[in-house]
Order: sequence, then structure tokens, then C-alpha cells
Amino acid sequence: MSEIAISGYYGFSNAGDEAMLAAMIEVIGDLAPEAIITVISGNPDDTRRRHGVQAVHRLDVPAVMRLLKRSKLLISGGGSLLQDVTSERSLYYYLGVMWLARRMGTPVMLYSQGIGPVCGSLAQRVMRYVGNDAALITVRDEGSLEELRRLHISRPPQEVTADPVLAMHPVDKGLGRVILKRHGLEGTAPLVGLAIREWQGWDGYKEALAQAADHLVESCGARIVFLPMQSTEDIQAARKVQARMKQHSVVLQDAYTTSELLSLVGNLDVLLGIRLHALIFAAIMQVPLIGISYDPKIERFLSMLGEKPIGSLRNLQAEELSEAVQALLQNPARPWLPRMRELRDKAYRAAELAVDLLNKKP
Repeated sequence: MSEIAISGYYGFSNAGDEAMLAAMIEVIGDLAPEAIITVISGNPDDTRRRHGVQAVHRLDVPAVMRLLKRSKLLISGGGSLLQDVTSERSLYYYLGVMWLARRMGTPVMLYSQGIGPVCGSLAQRVMRYVGNDAALITVRDEGSLEELRRLHISRPPQEVTADPVLAMHPVDKGLGRVILKRHGLEGTAPLVGLAIREWQGWDGYKEALAQAADHLVESCGARIVFLPMQSTEDIQAARKVQARMKQHSVVLQDAYTTSELLSLVGNLDVLLGIRLHALIFAAIMQVPLIGISYDPKIERFLSMLGEKPIGSLRNLQAEELSEAVQALLQNPARPWLPRMRELRDKAYRAAELAVDLLNKKP
């Protein structure tokens, strides 16, 4: 029976990363039900409980080495693991796991990753060395493929797929309605969700979001709800925006499962998101969305939908933001819906390639 090791940012209560892991486990499990999946996690107990798979702690080097030695394949991904903008240490950690797997003779697959930016000269050299030793690379967008070319990673086969979460199907909205009712968010007034994050201590975009939210309450009676994708960090950022508002809003403060978050998003009239996977959840649940860029991955995903961000965290304008939300409330256009089937197929394709690699004779 074949064992697959999965390495990524798992076990840290980040809803987007946990959704990616859930999607990978689900699709790979459908294609190779006999495979054993073991996750390298920051919280093995939570990973076992949440996903029903085996797990080892990411800092337990002997356990990780034993796992890599007995595994038939290491999957690295998905997500933005290989970049040095938010953290250089994490880049070297994930490259180190890949390097260790190869020393154990285990093939490595980069699974629907968002690559880059990789800026440091040493980081680029290490990335080039380890990346060219992979057996297969799939990336979630064309921009990531361009980053691989810039880094001169050309030896492994490469294919553009899509974010793993896009392989998921819509869920029932009933669970979300129950949660919203619990927080007093009943009624027929427009429900606008904000999925925001902290970024480098900046305050300008928080003020713009607060002003836009106030205007939406005043002009169309909108109900404003903040959705945490990474519970502690996002709740703190939401409270900072809420403190700048004059009108009522609600900050959801629990750590929700992937199904709960999908269901919550499905009840929105518009999702305004800085978090990538909040935007992906909206696309899955066919909810009109507006993206705000802080990282190339936001622009890359929106481009795949044929959309553009309303602005970046540096130049966000409250009036422009409010007008864009009101336009979608009046005309909930979703011109990107036909593209979702193609993106779902591409996300599924990554799992098919992983199973093909798993079944390949050494």
C-alpha cells in the first residue's frame, strides 16, 4: 500500500490552507482510495481530527525523515509556500523538506503552487537547485510558470493547473444561515462580507474600508460582516476596521471549518476580499466578488476569472469601493461563472498527475 507525504502550511488554523488540504485529500482519495496520506503539520492532533489522516509534527525531524523514507511520493503544496516576501525562513523550510525527500530517494511533486516572488540571491539559487530536482511541477497560474522560467527551473515537467480548492463543490447554505442568525444577522437587507487581513501595520486601507462600509450601511441599509480566514490575525484586523466605523457591523470570532466558511460565504450578496481563499470560496459559491490586491496571487487569480482588483492596499479609495459594491448589489453580475468549470477541471488535473506519479515504477 503506497504512502503519500504532504508538506504545507497546515495545522495553523488558516482556513485557506486547511481548505487546500481538505480538497487534496478528497480528490486524491477518490482517485487512489488505497493510498495512505500522512501530513507534515504544525499541529498533528488538529490535522488528524480535522481531516481524518495521519500526521507528524513539522519540527520532529526524525519522524519527518522516517515518513519521507517510507513514502512513495512527497507532495509539496498547495499555496504560496515558495516565496520570500512574507517569510524567508519558511521558504528554506519547505525547500529543506523537498531536499530531504530527494536524499531519501522519494520523488517530489509541487502541487498547484503559487510560485514567488523569490527575491534574495541565495534564495533564488537554492530554489533553482531544489526545484530542478523535482519529478513534476504543477502551478496554479501563468504568473507562477513565468516565475519558474525567471528562476531557470526547467528540468521537471511543468503544467498550469489551478488552486486545489477550486476542485471543491458548493455546499448547502443552511449551516451558514444558522451561524448568521446566531449573530443577529437575519433579514433581507443586503449582506456584505469582508475578508481582510493585517498587512505590515498599514492603517490607510483600514480607514478606507471603514468609510466604505459606513456608506453602504447608510445608503442601502447593508449588513456588514467580517469573516476570519485566519482566526486570531484576521479578527484583530477586523476589529481595527470596526473601531473606525460609525455604523453597526459584526465580526465573526470563531474558527470555522471549510464547509462552514463556504456556507457562510454562500449567504452573502457580495464578498469583498483581501484573502485569496475567501475570493475562491465566493467563486465556488457563485457569489459576486471584489478583490483587493496585496500580493501577485490576488491579481493572478482574478485574472483567471477575467477580473481585476478594485485597488491595492496602498491606494484603496473608499468612494470607489463603495460604488463597486453598490453596483454589484444592484446588478449581481458574475461573468466569470463559465470559467469556473474549466478551473475546477484544472484543479482536478493536479490530483490525476499526482496519482500517475504515485503509480509510476521507479
